[in-house]
Formats: sequence, C-alpha cells, structure tokens
Amino acid sequence: MLTLHVAEASPESAVLVDGATLAALGPYEELAAAHPTARVRRWPGILTPGLLNPYGPEILESTYHPDPREADTFGTAPIGGERARELFRAEPARLGASARRGVQRLFAHGTVAIAGELRAKAVLEVAQRSGLVFAARPEGLPGPVSLSPRPLVLLPALSAGGPARFAVFDVADRAELVRRGASTCVATVIGGRLVYRGR
Repeated sequence: MLTLHVAEASPESAVLVDGATLAALGPYEELAAAHPTARVRRWPGILTPGLLNPYGPEILESTYHPDPREADTFGTAPIGGERARELFRAEPARLGASARRGVQRLFAHGTVAIAGELRAKAVLEVAQRSGLVFAARPEGLPGPVSLSPRPLVLLPALSAGGPARFAVFDVADRAELVRRGASTCVATVIGGRLVYRGR
C-alpha cells in the first residue's frame, strides 16, 4: 500500500512510500494527484532525512534506560556512569532490554542512524533489528553525549528509489530545528514503518 507523508511547513518535500522504499518525492499536490489512492499521513513541521547520533555506544551500551515499571526505584531518566555499570554488572540481562528502550528514545529524537562501534552482542542485535543505520563516527564529536547532540547531524537528502527512512520535526524550518533540538520530533520512519509517533 502506498503512503504519502506530508509535513505542513514543507509541503514541497512530500514523500511517497511503497513498502520499505521511497517511490517518489516532490510537492504534495503533485504526488497526491498522481497517486489518488495513497493513504495520506499529515504531520506538523518539516520532513527531513533524519538524524545521525554519533554516540551509539555511549547511549546504548553505557547508559541504563529504566523500564517504566522501575520508575519508583530508578526514576525515568537515563542513568549513566558508574551507576549504569553497576546495574549491568549485577544483572547482565538488563543490557539488551535497556538497549531496546534506548533505541526507542533515539527514534523519539528523529535518529535513524548511529555512529560508534557497538561491542556487546545483545546491544548490536537490538540495533540491527531496529533498522538503525550504522555510520562512521565524525572525527570531531560534538558536545556531551546526548539524545539531541549539538550540532545536529542531518543525513544526506532523500532520493527516489532509496530507503524509506526519515523523520519529521514540529518546527518551521531547519534553523528552528537547530535552535530547539531533536526533542521536537513528531514522527520517525525506518524501512517504511512508523517506528515513532509523538503524542
């Protein structure tokens, strides 16, 4: 089934998704006229190729992402440093489950690619199954480890025939995205699947 994604602030950059592939890109009106039976998903903001987060190992292997059921014990914010290492040493099985929740946090920030070498088998399997793309780590890493690192690293432009992988941010333009950061994400699509949708 064809799905046409369009964002309010960038109607000239709509995308037509066919399974896991970008079948076409262009102005919404043109794509809608050419494919009248396509399901339409409308989003606020702008549609982008998605973000690269250069801190894959730090976020997925060195940070504990608490299960919501553990909120009374650990809270809901990611836990890093020695405390995370203690939790993983005490219960190694936590690593894979934490990585799954970490991937969901990355999706919620428009991340479609990560950089850095994942060494833990359980984490690598989670990342591979999620559809995240693995990229080379930039030489000069931006500031501290973050789900919304600065500067943001946008992936290259989308192209027809390429993978259906992109993110939508509720901002007026890229300048506002840079200013407000990746927490403005409202949708992330990987392999044609909507892997994150903001409430």
